[in-house]
Amino acid sequence: MPNPRTSDALAAIGTFIQAQQDAGYADRTVRLRGTLLTEYLEHVLDEEKTGALTAQELVQPERADSWLEAADAGETRRRNTLTGPNAAAAPDSQRARIQTYNTFVDHLGLPELQRPYPQSGHGDRLEPEQAHQLLRTLAVQRPTGANAATAIRTAAVAALVSATGHTVPRLHKLDVTDIDLERRPVPVVTVADSDHPLDKHTVQILRRWLDVRAGITEALEGSDPGYLWIPTKPGRERAGVRPPKPGLTRAAVRTLHAAHRNLVLQVVGVPLRPYALLPRP
Repeated sequence: MPNPRTSDALAAIGTFIQAQQDAGYADRTVRLRGTLLTEYLEHVLDEEKTGALTAQELVQPERADSWLEAADAGETRRRNTLTGPNAAAAPDSQRARIQTYNTFVDHLGLPELQRPYPQSGHGDRLEPEQAHQLLRTLAVQRPTGANAATAIRTAAVAALVSATGHTVPRLHKLDVTDIDLERRPVPVVTVADSDHPLDKHTVQILRRWLDVRAGITEALEGSDPGYLWIPTKPGRERAGVRPPKPGLTRAAVRTLHAAHRNLVLQVVGVPLRPYALLPRP
C-alpha cells in the first residue's frame, strides 16, 4: 500500500476527502475541509513558486504557520465581506482551518504535528506589553549554538510584524528600499503602498540586520538584488546543483517561519508564531 505521506499533496487531499466521505462525515463538513485544504495547498504553491509538494512537505509547521497567518489577515479570501475584502478572518474560520489541518495530519499518520486550538476571539495574541517584552528578548538573547545572523533577522522580522500589523507572507516581499530609517521626523517602512512609522527599538533592530545583511551580500560583488530578507547561509546542494549565494534570492516564507519558531522556542520555551505579535483588532 503506498505511503500517503510521500504521495503528491493534491492526490493526498483527494484520498483524504474520500476517506472522510467513507467514514460518514456530513457532506457540508467534507466540502469545507476539501475547500480549506485546497486553499492551503494553493497558498503554499503560490508563495514558494513551485508546482508540486508531497503531503508530508505540505503539512510542515512553518508552511501551516504561513497559511494560517495569511488567512487570518484575509489574504486567502476569494469573496468580499461586510467589512471589506481585507478584513481579519473570523475566529470560527480559523478554528475550522486548524481542525481541518489536524484531521489531515492524523490521516497521514503524523499526529505529532497537530496544533492546539485557539481560544475564542483572539486569545492566542500577545498583549502589547507581552509583545514588547518578547521583541526585546529576541533582540538581546541568542541561545548557545544558534546562528547569530539568523537570530538578528528573526528579531527584525518579528519587530516589523508588530510595528505594521502585517503577516510574514506580506512582509516577505519587502526590499531594502522599502525601509527609510533616515526619514524625519519618524522612520518608516512602506508595505503595500502604505507608510508605517517605526519606533526607536524597531529601528535599532533593523539597523543591526541591515549591517549583517551587508556583510553577507559583500560576496555578491555588486549584484545584490536588494531583497530585505535573505538566507543567512548557503542552502543544500540538490541533485548535484549548487545553491545560489545568499542574497541572490529571497529567504523563503517557510524559512522565516521556521527560524522564528525555533528561536522563540529556545528563548522563551513556547513555539509562538509571528501571528501572536499582530496587534489585537
